[in-house]
Amino acid sequence: MKQALRPLLVIFIALTVVTGLAYPAVITLIGQTAFPHQANGSLLERDGQIVGSALIGQQFDAPQYFWGRLSATSPMPYNAQGSGGANVGPLNPALAQAVKGRIAALAAAGTDMSQPVPVDLVTASASGLDPALSPAAAAYQVARVARSRGMTEAAVRALVQRATSPRQFGVLGEPTVNVLRLNLALDAAAGGGT
Repeated sequence: MKQALRPLLVIFIALTVVTGLAYPAVITLIGQTAFPHQANGSLLERDGQIVGSALIGQQFDAPQYFWGRLSATSPMPYNAQGSGGANVGPLNPALAQAVKGRIAALAAAGTDMSQPVPVDLVTASASGLDPALSPAAAAYQVARVARSRGMTEAAVRALVQRATSPRQFGVLGEPTVNVLRLNLALDAAAGGGT
């Protein structure tokens, strides 16, 4: 029995050291050396204060800000501990109600509703944490944001253009606009924020 247990114990200890200590230490060292911003949460600052992460959406509902995708997390929007979608299908009345509510909120905030609303402005992402919008969804809000801030539409469009990230490696995914970064750029252009 001792002869059978000894190799098992040695393998157990060796695997624990390799997978529980050495591997995490090497990956942490690589991450902190090669990608320190990403490894530490891609945190964004304004005036020396951390205001959020570029990887997790935030709730914006004031007319002078660009609004991101809806969040289906609970108990509060964009809760990273409760990541997950609403899991409502296209025939579910709850989805139709959520879309109607978001359209009404966009209209009440002064958004020009004469064009079809981009789908990412009225639906939640699968994670409920999506920090980005499509360029079309950002462009849809330009007039409202410019009017609310007393800026020209051209100036706001230029900020959207600067905040637009292309496809990764030129082929993967779609172009996106990080909402928090864009709103921070708006505040900086206006000389502060609320």
